[in-house]
Amino acid sequence: MISLKEAKSIVKKRISILGGERVDIEHVEGMTLKENIIATFPSPRFDNSAMDGFAVRAIDIEKATYENPIKLKVQGISSAGVPSDIVIGPGECIQCMTGSEIPRGADSIIMVENTSGFSDNDFVKFMTPVNKGAHIRKKGEEISKGDLLIKKGTRVTANELGTIATFGYGELYVSRRPRVSVFATGNELIEPGNSLGKGQIYNSNLYVFNDLIRKAGAKIEMNELVKDDKNSLKLFLLKALKNSDVIISSGGISMGRYDYVRDVLIDLGVEEHFWKVAQKPGKPLFFGTKEKKIIFGLPGNPVSSFIGFMEWVWPVLRDIIGEKPRETIYGILKEPFPREKKKHRFLFGEVIYRNNRLVCSSSSRIGSHMLTSALGANCILESSPGVTPLNPGDLIKVNLLPWKTIK
Repeated sequence: MISLKEAKSIVKKRISILGGERVDIEHVEGMTLKENIIATFPSPRFDNSAMDGFAVRAIDIEKATYENPIKLKVQGISSAGVPSDIVIGPGECIQCMTGSEIPRGADSIIMVENTSGFSDNDFVKFMTPVNKGAHIRKKGEEISKGDLLIKKGTRVTANELGTIATFGYGELYVSRRPRVSVFATGNELIEPGNSLGKGQIYNSNLYVFNDLIRKAGAKIEMNELVKDDKNSLKLFLLKALKNSDVIISSGGISMGRYDYVRDVLIDLGVEEHFWKVAQKPGKPLFFGTKEKKIIFGLPGNPVSSFIGFMEWVWPVLRDIIGEKPRETIYGILKEPFPREKKKHRFLFGEVIYRNNRLVCSSSSRIGSHMLTSALGANCILESSPGVTPLNPGDLIKVNLLPWKTIK
C-alpha cells in the first residue's frame, strides 16, 4: 500500500497528452481548446447605435424643448446591416436603428421617444437636447483586434461559444475526445427495470460512470456488465485495449476469490504501477498502463467507485486533453470531520457561502455502500491522515464537483 501523494505522482508521470483535430463549431461543445482564440477584429467593429432613434449633430438640437421643439430634415435610414452612405450636414438627421452604423457627420443618437417619432415625413421634431456621443457604441470599446479572448486549455461551453462565433471562428483546433471503455463485474449485478432475485443487486456504477465520462468531455467506446470469469474479462479487455485511451473497471479488483480483473490485466501485458492506496474509501485501486493506454481498476462499492472516479479518473481525463486545472479551494468545517490514522479520507459534502466565507460539512452517511450520501452533495471533502477528527472551524480541502455550484 502506497501513500496518496506517491500514487498521484506515479499517475502524473505516465500521462500522455492526446493529439488535436479541427472540428466544426457546431460540434465543439464540451471539447478543450488547443489554440488561443484571438480577436480577428475590434468589437464593436464600427461605431454603432445603442438605441432606436436618430443620428444627429448634438449642436443642432442643444436648445430643443417640448415647448419649442427643433425640426431637422430626415435624409434617410441607417439600419443594422444596411448602413447609410449619406454625410449629415447642419440641420439634418438620419433615422438610425439599434446596431446600425453611425452615419458620417453625426456625433450622437437621440432616442426616438424624445422626438415626434419615425414616419415618412421630411422633417422630425426634437423635444430635448442630447449630449455629444450619447448612445453610441464606440469601435473597439469592448475588444481590440488581436486581444486574447480565450486561452487554450479551456473547455468550450455556452460561455465560450458565443464569443467564438462572434469573432467568426467556423472551425476550432481542439483536443481529441478521449475514448473510454468502462465495465463492471459481478454475477450479482442486473440491470434496473428487472426483478431482483436472491442475492442480486442493481447495477448503478455504470450509470454513474457513463454520466461522469460525458461530463468530462470524453467518448464512451465500450460499456458492459462482464461476468466474474477470466474468459469474459479477457474478451472484453482485448477489445478495450485496442480501441480505448482509458479503461475503467468497477469491481473485481480486490482480493476476493472471484476478483480476476487484476490478474487478467497483467496477463494481457498491462504494467501494474500500484494496486493499493492509503485512502478511504477505495483502498483497492489498480493503476496500470500498456503503451499509452491508461487503466484504472476501481472498487465495486458505489461510493468508492464514484469518489474514485472523481479523484483519480476525472483528473486524468482533464490532463490528457490539456484542460487547465481548477484552483484548489478550502472551506471551514461546520461539523467534525472523521479522519483515519494512516489513510487519506474522502467524504461527500456540501460547501456554501456564509458571511463571505466558504463553510462546509460532510455527509452523515459515511459507509462506502451508502450511495445516497451523494444526494445533495456539491463537493468531495478530503483530509490527510490524523489521529483525531478535524474540528468545527478547521480548514479542509474542498473538491467542488465540476457540474455543481456554491450557493
